[in-house]
Amino acid sequence: MSSAPASRGGQLALDLALEPDYRAASFAVSEANAAALALVNRWPRWRQGHLLLVGPAASGKTHLAHMWTERTRARRLDPRRLSAELRGVGRGEAVLVEDCQAGVDETGLFHLLNRAAGDAGVTALVTGRGVPAEWPVSLPDLVSRLKAAETAVLHEPDDALLRQVLEKLFRDRRTPLGAGVLEYLLMRMERSVDYARHLVAVLDNMALARKGPVTRALAREALAALSGPERGASETPTPGREHLDE
Repeated sequence: MSSAPASRGGQLALDLALEPDYRAASFAVSEANAAALALVNRWPRWRQGHLLLVGPAASGKTHLAHMWTERTRARRLDPRRLSAELRGVGRGEAVLVEDCQAGVDETGLFHLLNRAAGDAGVTALVTGRGVPAEWPVSLPDLVSRLKAAETAVLHEPDDALLRQVLEKLFRDRRTPLGAGVLEYLLMRMERSVDYARHLVAVLDNMALARKGPVTRALAREALAALSGPERGASETPTPGREHLDE
């Protein structure tokens, strides 16, 4: 278990400052993200010189983008100032533009995709939520480009992925687990890798304070604390996962 203080004044410390872990080694792979990971890793052999990486919130877009940037030394561009920032992009550079689902500089994005598809030697990874063809853009040429673009799709984290994440996080912290704890958490937790990291940190603190393993009772308490006073702990499994508690 980690040695961080577990509580302040007897209260559970929920404001744990966790730095995001974007290392390639910490990226858990399952059917929810394997195809997208393979497409991102195909760089620089993308068909059009650019790739759209899309998925719901907390599906792993930022993690994959960081991994790609680390590999390519890509330059990050502001989606709202693309036209201006593109002027400083030279031949052979890789660029990353994140969160393009709303408020993007449409003319700039169109010119970026054109440069990547042409012979300028530029490669671009563009991320956003939802289907690119449904992004609220009005420039007709950009709409056509988005519809035709090679796209890597991340899906909501599935149980297999979240189990991998939980197991690794608990193992890294050397946190002892009671029987059935993982199944209990998987049925009730938010479907997010970021949430899983926060949940494990809270449970590790609680177990350290009480000098024992993480039990189902402790898991129930942590879930209630993280859900907020207005919601409380749910004893009802997430729909479709009731069988996991058998």
